[in-house]
Amino acid sequence: MVVQRFEIWWVNLDTTIGSEVKKIRPCLIVSPNEVNQYLNTVTVIPLTSTLKLYPTRLNCIIQGKQSQLVVDQLRSIDKIRLKSKMIDLPADYQQPIISMILEYFKL
Repeated sequence: MVVQRFEIWWVNLDTTIGSEVKKIRPCLIVSPNEVNQYLNTVTVIPLTSTLKLYPTRLNCIIQGKQSQLVVDQLRSIDKIRLKSKMIDLPADYQQPIISMILEYFKL
């Protein structure tokens, strides 16, 4: 399966434990295309419509709906969890999400 960075896919995140983000939900692919081409896993950031004022969340509007990218729940998943492509992340959110990921790992 070929996936590209900054695509948003429907992803089955179940089975989870504790406070991990669960259920089938949109997730942003953030792993590099070179990695996505060769590995059976991708790195994703889940989206949520439950808005929180956390420094590890990026507000965005996806298909007209207010959402947040949940950087603190970044995880690698097997491509088997990918269900269908939703959309590409709008270009104006791409650099802010990369900046937030870098900042997250500096903390």
